[in-house]
Amino acid sequence: MKKTLNTLLVAMLLTASASTFAASSVDLTVTGIITPSACEPTLSQGGLVDYGKISAKDLNADKATYLDTKTLQLALTCDAATLAAVEAKDNRAGSSYIPNDSLEFGLGLINGNEKLGAMSMRLVAPIADGATVRTIESYDSGSTWGLARDLATDNILTVTDTATVAPIPFQTWTSDLYISPRIAPTNSLTLTNEVAIDDSVTLTVRYL
Repeated sequence: MKKTLNTLLVAMLLTASASTFAASSVDLTVTGIITPSACEPTLSQGGLVDYGKISAKDLNADKATYLDTKTLQLALTCDAATLAAVEAKDNRAGSSYIPNDSLEFGLGLINGNEKLGAMSMRLVAPIADGATVRTIESYDSGSTWGLARDLATDNILTVTDTATVAPIPFQTWTSDLYISPRIAPTNSLTLTNEVAIDDSVTLTVRYL
């Protein structure tokens, strides 16, 4: 009987040891693709939009004041036909006065903690390699796509033809970039001194 109990105990210890050993390691897999093509993004006017001086008396106290929409031209030029998209990063993240809306980019903080306003951006009249195309967006790094024109803080935009909703390769892609800022209601702002509109967005090429 004693021998039988010892054998069972050894078997149980071996089983526990094997189970522990199996759970003590994990695999790391690194993947990626190095593409021989590169795309360069450019913006007209050096990417600068200047609204000059705006009188605080011309701003609405109890609702947003929409500034005139300005237009720049965005161009992506690639070495060869490439699957690529544009991603926008809000360099003033957290300063939009409209909370939890990824379509709104901040205009910066004034007086330390007051949110000056918000800005939206839209791609219009896209042309790829001389042909009229449509813009599409993805919120999951390119796994799924849908028709859209607005840049967001959490999407990527690329082009498709007029028949499908899937990215197409291009060598050149140009679009008008509509920039539409608005100032928050002034009853939430301290405007006794001059304050600067301080929006900054980085547009980055993402290869698909």
